[in-house]
Amino acid sequence: MFNRPYDVVLYGASGFVGKQTVQYFAQQTASKPIRWAIAGRNRQKLEAVREAIGVEVNVLVADSQDQQAVDDIVAQTRVLLTTAGPFALYGNALVEACVRFKTHYVDITGETPWIRTLIDRYHTQAASDGTRIIPCCGFDSVPSDLGTYLVVRHLQQLGVACQTVTAYFQAYGGLNGGTLASGLNLYDSDQSAQVSDPFLLNPSAIRTPDEITRNRDPQSPCFDLDLNTWVAPFFMGAVNTRVVRRSCALYEQWQEPYGTDFTYQEYLKFDEPWAWLKATGVTTGLALLTGVLQQPPLRSLLQPLLPQPGSGPSEQTMNEGWFSCELIGTGTDGRQVRGLMRDQGDPGNRATVKFLCESALSLVLQTEELPGGEGRGGVLTPATGLGDVLAERLRQAGMSLDVQTI
Repeated sequence: MFNRPYDVVLYGASGFVGKQTVQYFAQQTASKPIRWAIAGRNRQKLEAVREAIGVEVNVLVADSQDQQAVDDIVAQTRVLLTTAGPFALYGNALVEACVRFKTHYVDITGETPWIRTLIDRYHTQAASDGTRIIPCCGFDSVPSDLGTYLVVRHLQQLGVACQTVTAYFQAYGGLNGGTLASGLNLYDSDQSAQVSDPFLLNPSAIRTPDEITRNRDPQSPCFDLDLNTWVAPFFMGAVNTRVVRRSCALYEQWQEPYGTDFTYQEYLKFDEPWAWLKATGVTTGLALLTGVLQQPPLRSLLQPLLPQPGSGPSEQTMNEGWFSCELIGTGTDGRQVRGLMRDQGDPGNRATVKFLCESALSLVLQTEELPGGEGRGGVLTPATGLGDVLAERLRQAGMSLDVQTI
């Protein structure tokens, strides 16, 4: 792998988020010996991005449906980073090639049924070869997954196993058309029913009724005693919780368990005044929007008003955005720790780009320090594939990540 022409190839570089990854790489690798290139299906658009950002990198062209062209790109790089979604439509050939050429892979998908197909098809081979296939390296699902990992390990350093972790999100930002297109494609597929399975991404196992009940997605607002305020179901919870549970299951397989009967859940947090009203309003509004989007006739009326693929929030909205993920971990003896991950910048764009690019740089620059050493592979998660290396890189990139005993 070290003899390949490139360390990282950024695929989908002419898309809305893809352009931001090029900008990030241009800034972060200016003084580092990183060999990188940009790729996608339209040379003219890619060259326009290169010129607009002012970087001298090679342009590689491949339609994501052209396996041979994709192979030619993947064979030239140690890591493939892709922002080209919906990933269930445009990611299959890329992952297929990465597994065959033993090229590490990162993306920003939140399409859990598609990730399930990757696990079934490629986990065993990638694990055998030490190839890290790591989806969900954006706001889906780094704060949830990496934050939980840090909280669990902090408790274990205190000498106690972790029993539960609960995450509470607050955020401000905009929605880009690519993210929306991925969600709509999921509704159109025959896999959408899988989304409700709380253990969708776990290794196969028989679940007890109690285990299923404890991990079922919340459906209504509630008053949270730990925070002394009202919380509501988080609209990304059906993605993030599955990723965290996969991390827990994989670490248990590797004899590094989180804790016996460990559970994870997450919510939106609301501050006073009117926290109850806010929580109820958001829950009701989200349920109505989901119902509309699941009905093609109603969706056709709404869709022209929504962001289209290739579009997204304004620069001002992205710069003024922010997110906060507060995590409360409870040990088996009742002790608690609080984790906090937060950053300035729109979570679906600025934070996602930082998460994704630092994930790729972790694989390139700190391979030997990654969890499990160089030999670990498979269809992994941010916590199992990148762990403390990514956490420290994010801190160095200006993101706040802290865990303290309460």
